[in-house]
Amino acid sequence: MQALVIIDVQNDFCPGGKLAVPNGNEVVKPVNSLSPYFPVVIQTQDWHPLDHTSFATNHAEKEPYETIELDYGTQVLWPNHCVIGSRGADFHSELDTTHTHLIIRKGYRTSIDSYSAFYENDQKTSTGLKGYLQEMDVDTVFLAGLATDFCVKWTALDAIKEGFEVYVIEDAVKGIDLNGSVKEAIKEMMVSGIKFTNSSKVKDFFQSLYGV
Repeated sequence: MQALVIIDVQNDFCPGGKLAVPNGNEVVKPVNSLSPYFPVVIQTQDWHPLDHTSFATNHAEKEPYETIELDYGTQVLWPNHCVIGSRGADFHSELDTTHTHLIIRKGYRTSIDSYSAFYENDQKTSTGLKGYLQEMDVDTVFLAGLATDFCVKWTALDAIKEGFEVYVIEDAVKGIDLNGSVKEAIKEMMVSGIKFTNSSKVKDFFQSLYGV
């Protein structure tokens, strides 16, 4: 069975947001066109407390996009974004959520960031997504959303490590692209066995499979 995982299509990651992905809102249209085809649809939602360790404002003399070392490795410091209960944490107003079965909130523990939909950044703390997909008999995961070089990449890498077949829908993702990070992310994913497709091919697949 196939699942669509829609990653962090939230106001703060779209134009005008606190951590806007360039043209991030452009993923909404292809995602909306695809979600009715999938038997399982999951959304992730960045959900940070104001005192989160990944916020540059919580570190004296540090600026956004600088890094620090934490117990689990190097942490990029971000502008405050997707604060719990804020408008910035809300899903984009034009995103169709009517087909969504499950929302995975991540990054709500103060001391650890979470890029992947499967694990927080210590690679140990589970979000519960793996178990849910297994209970739903999902073996193939299609990824869309934001951002290609961070949360999409980490989710894809964890998904393939957990034994799922993984596709990234190229016209339904956008990246931040810090110093060529999108190109590097795509290379890393491809080397790991992750496949790339587009929304037209996904629709053709479902139409041939189910006649819809």
